Amino acid sequence: MPALHIRKQLVCSGVGAALVIAAAIGIFSLSAARAQNLADWQTKAGSKITFEVASVKPSQGAPVPSNVALTPWDDYSATNGRFGADATLSSYIQFAYKLWPTEIQSRELSRLPKWVSTDRYRIEARAATPKPTKDQLRLMVQSLLAERFQLASHFEAREVPVFELKLAQPGKLGPSLVPHADGPPCDKPGASPGAGLPGFPGDCHSLSAIDKPGTMLIMVGSRDVTMDVLAGACSMLHLGLSRPVVDETGLTGRFDFTLEWAREPQAPAASDAPPLPPSGPSPIEALRDQLGLKLEPSKASLPVLVIDKVERPSQN
Repeated sequence: MPALHIRKQLVCSGVGAALVIAAAIGIFSLSAARAQNLADWQTKAGSKITFEVASVKPSQGAPVPSNVALTPWDDYSATNGRFGADATLSSYIQFAYKLWPTEIQSRELSRLPKWVSTDRYRIEARAATPKPTKDQLRLMVQSLLAERFQLASHFEAREVPVFELKLAQPGKLGPSLVPHADGPPCDKPGASPGAGLPGFPGDCHSLSAIDKPGTMLIMVGSRDVTMDVLAGACSMLHLGLSRPVVDETGLTGRFDFTLEWAREPQAPAASDAPPLPPSGPSPIEALRDQLGLKLEPSKASLPVLVIDKVERPSQN
Protein backbone atom coordinates (compact mmCIF):
# COMPACT_ATOMS: atom_id res chain seq x y z
CA MET A 1 0.00 0.00 0.00
CA PRO A 2 1.21 3.48 -0.70
CA ALA A 3 2.43 5.56 2.27
CA LEU A 4 0.30 8.12 4.04
CA HIS A 5 1.26 11.07 6.16
CA ILE A 6 -0.22 10.22 9.57
CA ARG A 7 -0.19 12.28 12.74
CA LYS A 8 -1.00 10.73 16.12
CA GLN A 9 -1.88 13.33 18.80
CA LEU A 10 0.91 15.83 18.07
CA VAL A 11 3.15 14.71 15.23
CA CYS A 12 4.45 11.32 14.14
CA SER A 13 4.81 9.68 10.77
CA GLY A 14 3.45 6.31 9.66
CA VAL A 15 3.96 4.27 6.52
CA GLY A 16 3.10 0.85 5.26
CA ALA A 17 0.09 -1.41 5.18
CA ALA A 18 -0.91 -1.39 8.85
CA LEU A 19 -1.51 2.23 9.78
CA VAL A 20 -4.05 2.39 12.56
CA ILE A 21 -6.28 5.32 13.41
CA ALA A 22 -9.69 3.94 14.31
CA ALA A 23 -8.81 0.69 12.63
CA ALA A 24 -6.65 -0.24 9.68
CA ILE A 25 -6.79 2.48 7.06
CA GLY A 26 -7.15 0.66 3.83
CA ILE A 27 -8.30 0.66 0.29
CA PHE A 28 -7.76 3.52 -2.12
CA SER A 29 -9.97 4.14 -5.14
CA LEU A 30 -9.25 5.34 -8.62
CA SER A 31 -11.65 7.06 -11.01
CA ALA A 32 -11.85 6.06 -14.64
CA ALA A 33 -10.78 9.52 -15.76
CA ARG A 34 -7.62 9.49 -13.63
CA ALA A 35 -6.57 6.04 -14.82
CA GLN A 36 -7.19 6.97 -18.44
CA ASN A 37 -4.84 9.91 -17.99
CA LEU A 38 -2.23 7.48 -16.68
CA ALA A 39 -2.65 5.19 -19.66
CA ASP A 40 -2.19 8.17 -21.98
CA TRP A 41 1.00 9.53 -20.36
CA GLN A 42 3.53 7.77 -22.55
CA THR A 43 1.44 8.38 -25.69
CA LYS A 44 1.34 12.11 -25.06
CA ALA A 45 5.06 12.17 -24.35
CA GLY A 46 5.68 10.92 -27.89
CA SER A 47 8.41 8.56 -26.73
CA LYS A 48 9.37 6.84 -23.52
CA ILE A 49 10.88 9.03 -20.80
CA THR A 50 13.87 7.34 -19.19
CA PHE A 51 16.44 8.02 -16.50
CA GLU A 52 19.85 9.12 -17.70
CA VAL A 53 21.50 6.51 -15.46
CA ALA A 54 19.96 3.95 -13.11
CA SER A 55 21.04 1.14 -10.79
CA VAL A 56 18.77 -1.63 -9.50
CA LYS A 57 20.09 -3.93 -6.76
CA PRO A 58 18.54 -6.38 -4.27
CA SER A 59 18.22 -4.81 -0.82
CA GLN A 60 18.50 -6.45 2.58
CA GLY A 61 18.57 -5.16 6.14
CA ALA A 62 16.86 -1.99 7.25
CA PRO A 63 15.12 -0.12 4.41
CA VAL A 64 16.66 3.16 3.30
CA PRO A 65 14.05 5.96 3.21
CA SER A 66 13.02 7.06 -0.28
CA ASN A 67 13.71 10.65 -1.30
CA VAL A 68 10.41 10.68 -3.22
CA ALA A 69 7.17 9.56 -1.56
CA LEU A 70 6.00 6.44 -3.39
CA THR A 71 2.37 7.53 -3.17
CA PRO A 72 -0.45 8.38 -5.58
CA TRP A 73 -0.58 11.85 -4.03
CA ASP A 74 0.96 14.86 -5.75
CA ASP A 75 3.14 15.82 -2.76
CA TYR A 76 6.69 16.26 -4.00
CA SER A 77 9.84 18.23 -3.23
CA ALA A 78 12.42 18.65 -5.98
CA THR A 79 15.47 16.38 -5.70
CA ASN A 80 17.74 17.84 -8.40
CA GLY A 81 16.73 14.99 -10.67
CA ARG A 82 17.80 12.22 -8.29
CA PHE A 83 15.52 9.28 -7.48
CA GLY A 84 16.46 6.97 -4.61
CA ALA A 85 14.14 4.34 -3.17
CA ASP A 86 14.22 1.01 -1.33
CA ALA A 87 10.97 -0.89 -1.83
CA THR A 88 9.26 -3.93 -3.28
CA LEU A 89 8.43 -4.21 -6.95
CA SER A 90 4.76 -4.03 -5.98
CA SER A 91 5.35 -0.61 -4.42
CA TYR A 92 7.24 0.59 -7.50
CA ILE A 93 4.40 -0.57 -9.77
CA GLN A 94 1.82 1.29 -7.69
CA PHE A 95 3.99 4.42 -7.74
CA ALA A 96 4.83 4.25 -11.45
CA TYR A 97 1.21 3.80 -12.54
CA LYS A 98 -0.23 6.07 -9.85
CA LEU A 99 -2.45 3.27 -8.56
CA TRP A 100 -4.84 3.77 -5.70
CA PRO A 101 -5.64 0.07 -5.31
CA THR A 102 -9.25 -0.88 -5.03
CA GLU A 103 -10.10 -4.36 -3.83
CA ILE A 104 -10.26 -5.55 -7.43
CA GLN A 105 -6.85 -3.99 -8.20
CA SER A 106 -5.35 -5.53 -5.06
CA ARG A 107 -6.65 -8.95 -6.10
CA GLU A 108 -5.05 -8.52 -9.52
CA LEU A 109 -1.66 -7.65 -8.02
CA SER A 110 -1.94 -10.60 -5.61
CA ARG A 111 -1.77 -12.96 -8.60
CA LEU A 112 1.87 -12.03 -9.17
CA PRO A 113 4.75 -14.16 -7.85
CA LYS A 114 5.27 -13.78 -4.10
CA TRP A 115 8.70 -12.14 -4.48
CA VAL A 116 7.05 -9.14 -6.18
CA SER A 117 5.55 -8.08 -2.84
CA THR A 118 8.26 -9.38 -0.48
CA ASP A 119 11.70 -8.78 -2.02
CA ARG A 120 13.06 -5.24 -1.80
CA TYR A 121 15.17 -3.52 -4.44
CA ARG A 122 17.28 -0.40 -4.08
CA ILE A 123 16.94 1.96 -7.04
CA GLU A 124 19.41 4.81 -7.49
CA ALA A 125 18.74 6.86 -10.60
CA ARG A 126 19.26 10.31 -12.09
CA ALA A 127 17.08 12.13 -14.58
CA ALA A 128 18.51 14.05 -17.51
CA THR A 129 16.69 17.17 -16.32
CA PRO A 130 17.38 18.62 -12.85
CA LYS A 131 13.73 19.45 -12.16
CA PRO A 132 11.45 16.62 -13.26
CA THR A 133 7.90 16.61 -11.96
CA LYS A 134 6.66 13.72 -9.85
CA ASP A 135 4.58 12.47 -12.79
CA GLN A 136 7.66 12.56 -15.03
CA LEU A 137 9.51 10.47 -12.45
CA ARG A 138 6.64 7.99 -12.58
CA LEU A 139 7.13 7.67 -16.33
CA MET A 140 10.84 7.12 -15.86
CA VAL A 141 10.16 4.39 -13.31
CA GLN A 142 7.71 2.79 -15.76
CA SER A 143 10.48 2.64 -18.35
CA LEU A 144 12.98 1.30 -15.80
CA LEU A 145 10.63 -1.48 -14.70
CA ALA A 146 10.09 -2.49 -18.32
CA GLU A 147 13.83 -2.59 -18.95
CA ARG A 148 15.12 -4.26 -15.77
CA PHE A 149 12.12 -6.36 -14.67
CA GLN A 150 10.77 -7.05 -18.19
CA LEU A 151 7.48 -5.66 -16.90
CA ALA A 152 4.67 -5.63 -19.46
CA SER A 153 1.16 -4.49 -18.56
CA HIS A 154 -2.08 -3.06 -19.84
CA PHE A 155 -5.21 -1.44 -18.42
CA GLU A 156 -8.42 -3.46 -18.63
CA ALA A 157 -11.88 -1.95 -18.06
CA ARG A 158 -14.10 -3.89 -15.65
CA GLU A 159 -17.61 -3.05 -14.52
CA VAL A 160 -17.83 -3.20 -10.74
CA PRO A 161 -20.15 -1.99 -7.94
CA VAL A 162 -19.12 1.46 -6.70
CA PHE A 163 -20.33 4.29 -4.52
CA GLU A 164 -20.80 7.61 -6.29
CA LEU A 165 -19.75 10.66 -4.27
CA LYS A 166 -22.32 13.42 -4.80
CA LEU A 167 -23.39 16.71 -3.29
CA ALA A 168 -26.08 16.18 -0.66
CA GLN A 169 -27.72 19.41 -1.83
CA PRO A 170 -27.09 20.70 -5.36
CA GLY A 171 -24.73 23.67 -5.45
CA LYS A 172 -24.05 23.66 -1.68
CA LEU A 173 -20.78 22.74 0.03
CA GLY A 174 -20.50 21.74 3.66
CA PRO A 175 -18.77 24.07 6.14
CA SER A 176 -15.59 21.96 6.23
CA LEU A 177 -15.12 21.76 2.47
CA VAL A 178 -13.79 25.01 1.01
CA PRO A 179 -12.07 26.04 -2.24
CA HIS A 180 -8.33 26.05 -1.74
CA ALA A 181 -8.14 29.60 -3.11
CA ASP A 182 -10.11 30.75 -0.05
CA GLY A 183 -7.56 29.28 2.39
CA PRO A 184 -3.83 29.68 3.05
CA PRO A 185 -1.44 28.91 0.17
CA CYS A 186 0.61 25.74 0.33
CA ASP A 187 3.82 27.56 1.30
CA LYS A 188 2.17 28.73 4.54
CA PRO A 189 0.90 26.71 7.57
CA GLY A 190 -2.53 25.23 7.16
CA ALA A 191 -5.66 25.85 9.17
CA SER A 192 -8.81 23.75 9.42
CA PRO A 193 -11.86 24.95 7.56
CA GLY A 194 -14.64 25.20 10.13
CA ALA A 195 -14.10 24.07 13.72
CA GLY A 196 -10.88 22.15 14.28
CA LEU A 197 -7.33 22.41 15.49
CA PRO A 198 -5.22 25.44 14.54
CA GLY A 199 -2.75 24.49 11.87
CA PHE A 200 -4.52 21.26 10.87
CA PRO A 201 -4.27 20.01 8.23
CA GLY A 202 -0.76 21.20 7.58
CA ASP A 203 -0.05 19.25 4.40
CA CYS A 204 -1.01 19.96 0.83
CA HIS A 205 -1.62 17.18 -1.68
CA SER A 206 -1.54 14.37 0.90
CA LEU A 207 -3.79 13.01 3.64
CA SER A 208 -3.22 13.82 7.33
CA ALA A 209 -4.98 12.13 10.25
CA ILE A 210 -4.94 12.61 14.03
CA ASP A 211 -6.79 11.65 17.18
CA LYS A 212 -8.37 14.91 18.33
CA PRO A 213 -6.88 15.56 21.81
CA GLY A 214 -9.27 15.05 24.71
CA THR A 215 -11.99 13.45 22.59
CA MET A 216 -12.93 10.16 20.96
CA LEU A 217 -12.94 11.90 17.58
CA ILE A 218 -10.78 11.15 14.58
CA MET A 219 -9.83 14.03 12.28
CA VAL A 220 -8.75 13.60 8.68
CA GLY A 221 -7.91 16.38 6.27
CA SER A 222 -5.92 17.68 3.34
CA ARG A 223 -5.34 20.85 1.39
CA ASP A 224 -5.21 21.66 -2.32
CA VAL A 225 -6.72 18.40 -3.58
CA THR A 226 -9.25 17.61 -6.28
CA MET A 227 -12.61 16.02 -5.59
CA ASP A 228 -11.29 12.94 -7.34
CA VAL A 229 -8.65 12.64 -4.62
CA LEU A 230 -11.24 13.27 -1.91
CA ALA A 231 -13.34 10.43 -3.37
CA GLY A 232 -10.29 8.21 -3.09
CA ALA A 233 -9.83 9.29 0.52
CA CYS A 234 -13.40 8.24 1.31
CA SER A 235 -12.34 4.64 0.77
CA MET A 236 -9.68 5.11 3.45
CA LEU A 237 -11.79 6.61 6.23
CA HIS A 238 -13.06 3.41 7.85
CA LEU A 239 -16.58 4.10 6.60
CA GLY A 240 -17.32 0.39 6.33
CA LEU A 241 -17.44 0.61 2.55
CA SER A 242 -17.07 -2.51 0.43
CA ARG A 243 -16.91 -0.65 -2.88
CA PRO A 244 -14.62 1.86 -4.58
CA VAL A 245 -15.74 5.49 -4.41
CA VAL A 246 -15.83 7.61 -7.58
CA ASP A 247 -16.35 11.35 -7.86
CA GLU A 248 -19.70 12.38 -9.32
CA THR A 249 -19.97 15.76 -7.55
CA GLY A 250 -19.43 17.76 -10.73
CA LEU A 251 -17.08 20.05 -8.76
CA THR A 252 -13.92 21.25 -10.45
CA GLY A 253 -10.91 23.00 -8.99
CA ARG A 254 -9.04 22.18 -5.77
CA PHE A 255 -10.26 22.11 -2.19
CA ASP A 256 -9.26 22.02 1.48
CA PHE A 257 -11.24 19.76 3.82
CA THR A 258 -11.35 18.30 7.29
CA LEU A 259 -13.63 15.54 8.52
CA GLU A 260 -14.32 14.51 12.13
CA TRP A 261 -16.15 11.39 13.24
CA ALA A 262 -16.41 9.28 16.37
CA ARG A 263 -14.56 6.09 17.05
CA GLU A 264 -16.74 3.04 17.44
CA PRO A 265 -17.27 2.70 21.22
CA GLN A 266 -15.74 -0.35 22.86
CA ALA A 267 -18.13 -2.94 24.25
CA PRO A 268 -18.55 -2.83 28.06
CA ALA A 269 -16.69 -5.44 30.06
CA ALA A 270 -19.96 -6.90 31.41
CA SER A 271 -21.75 -8.84 28.70
CA ASP A 272 -25.21 -7.80 29.95
CA ALA A 273 -24.37 -4.09 30.09
CA PRO A 274 -26.07 -1.81 27.53
CA PRO A 275 -23.96 -0.69 24.58
CA LEU A 276 -22.10 2.57 25.00
CA PRO A 277 -23.62 5.55 23.18
CA PRO A 278 -21.65 7.08 20.32
CA SER A 279 -19.46 10.03 21.29
CA GLY A 280 -19.95 11.93 18.04
CA PRO A 281 -21.19 11.66 14.46
CA SER A 282 -20.89 8.52 12.40
CA PRO A 283 -18.65 8.72 9.31
CA ILE A 284 -21.64 8.95 6.97
CA GLU A 285 -23.24 11.69 9.11
CA ALA A 286 -19.93 13.57 9.18
CA LEU A 287 -19.58 13.30 5.43
CA ARG A 288 -23.06 14.79 4.97
CA ASP A 289 -23.05 17.48 7.68
CA GLN A 290 -19.41 18.63 7.45
CA LEU A 291 -18.60 18.24 3.75
CA GLY A 292 -22.10 18.36 2.27
CA LEU A 293 -21.56 15.05 0.48
CA LYS A 294 -23.35 11.72 0.21
CA LEU A 295 -22.69 8.26 -1.21
CA GLU A 296 -25.01 6.47 -3.61
CA PRO A 297 -24.57 2.86 -4.78
CA SER A 298 -24.06 2.38 -8.51
CA LYS A 299 -21.92 0.55 -11.07
CA ALA A 300 -19.03 1.88 -13.12
CA SER A 301 -16.40 0.70 -15.55
CA LEU A 302 -13.06 1.08 -13.78
CA PRO A 303 -9.63 0.45 -15.31
CA VAL A 304 -7.55 -2.27 -13.67
CA LEU A 305 -3.83 -2.64 -14.30
CA VAL A 306 -3.10 -6.18 -15.48
CA ILE A 307 0.50 -7.42 -15.40
CA ASP A 308 1.23 -9.55 -18.46
CA LYS A 309 4.87 -10.37 -17.69
CA VAL A 310 7.43 -9.80 -14.96
CA GLU A 311 10.85 -11.25 -14.19
CA ARG A 312 13.48 -10.79 -11.54
CA PRO A 313 15.69 -7.81 -12.43
CA SER A 314 18.56 -8.07 -14.86
CA GLN A 315 22.06 -7.43 -13.54
CA ASN A 316 23.31 -3.84 -13.67
